[in-house]
Amino acid sequence: MCIENIAQEICDLIWSFPLLIALFGVGVYFSFKLNFVQIRRIKEAFGYIMKSKKPQENAGLLGDISNFASLCTALSATLGTGNIVGIAVAVSIGGAGTLFWLIVSSFFSLATKYCEGLLGVKYRTVRSDNKMAGGPMYYIEKGVGSPFMAKMFAIFGAIVAMVGTGTLVQTNSITAAATSFGIPVSVTAVILTIIVAMVTFGGIHRIAEIAEKVVPVMTVLYIGSAIIILILKIDVIPHALYLIVHEAFAPQAVIGGGVGAGIIQAIQIGMRRGIFCHEAGLGSSAIASAAAKVKSPTEQGLICMVGAFLSILICLITGLVLVTTSEATQILSHASSIPETLLTAHAFGAGLYSPWLGKCVVNLSILFFAFTSIIGWNYYGEKCVQYVFHTKAITMYRILYMVFVIIGPFLNIKTAFILADIVVALMAIPNIIAIIALRKEIIEETNKVTAASIASESENVCRKCC
Repeated sequence: MCIENIAQEICDLIWSFPLLIALFGVGVYFSFKLNFVQIRRIKEAFGYIMKSKKPQENAGLLGDISNFASLCTALSATLGTGNIVGIAVAVSIGGAGTLFWLIVSSFFSLATKYCEGLLGVKYRTVRSDNKMAGGPMYYIEKGVGSPFMAKMFAIFGAIVAMVGTGTLVQTNSITAAATSFGIPVSVTAVILTIIVAMVTFGGIHRIAEIAEKVVPVMTVLYIGSAIIILILKIDVIPHALYLIVHEAFAPQAVIGGGVGAGIIQAIQIGMRRGIFCHEAGLGSSAIASAAAKVKSPTEQGLICMVGAFLSILICLITGLVLVTTSEATQILSHASSIPETLLTAHAFGAGLYSPWLGKCVVNLSILFFAFTSIIGWNYYGEKCVQYVFHTKAITMYRILYMVFVIIGPFLNIKTAFILADIVVALMAIPNIIAIIALRKEIIEETNKVTAASIASESENVCRKCC
């Protein structure tokens, strides 16, 4: 039995229904307990982001970076190949129905993301060098009262950054994108490692600075291109939506052909890819949230939720482009004939009626999204290592991180995703336990701000009447 098959069996065991139900259940629970905060307050969340770009709004607030910069830093880690290549892998294996389960589970996961952002700020601390420190390891230790579980999260988080979401998957996809432009794998590996080292050794401010410039531009470029394709394919969108819903409950996925999966596998793959894309339940974005200059924990919770919303949006439109493009459908029915890293590029090329343009849009998006994911996850990993081994261990961690950046391009993309899924699950378990344990604090903090907001609105109304 090959290594990939063994890894897949381990991955399927860890990502069995108990973990998926726990992750999904937490999202459902908080959605109802917080009166569907992901719907009621999404407009307010975008408002906070726009305000944070004004320097005067951040004056006097505790934190290292603006909440817009913290959002871009979190997005830099969240928006990666999982939103582009990962969706192609999911649809090629589990069929179009995986998109249905991805969107359904992700909707409820927005509430989980809100909770993580809130707790990240509520339990953050100021280090001796006047820098902020926070994240699941801090709310697990201070809120739950379990230093052991906090250290376990931090160890798993560092591993995820080094051998999972942060390096192997991203560098592998960058290499595939660069190869399509005729750049050799070895050249890409060396150049990428040098650039990543230059950015990450600059700390959170340099990472945030790069993220603020790259993430918004690439997000607009990718989403804009996808929307153009969907407008051009508007006549087949109703059938695509029907296909997505139908295959979510069909015993056999149609697009996946002989490789297709049944309902159970479609649910597992859809939910797993969703978590990999928006990272709700992992607690990773809470690390970036802790550095933000915000007025209250709930404000950062809402901003954190916007990051997950944008990630889900990119997943959805990527999936729709794959399903609505007939050329991609033909490729999917013979998935082994083309690498998954190139599948989305083929779909965009067909949708834009220009293979060259489609390749440029997708591969440039992969290059920049994956690059920002690498630097974003390096920051997460550093914070996890710092929590367990203190600041002296960061230099060694950075060196190890660069080693995995070099190794990543030479791995098979499916193997890289399987390894990433395994370590991501181990990271999610202690975080989910902590969120459940701190549910009263989350609800009380949210209700406190809601009550204050209602009182303020009532006072304004009274003043106008008087």
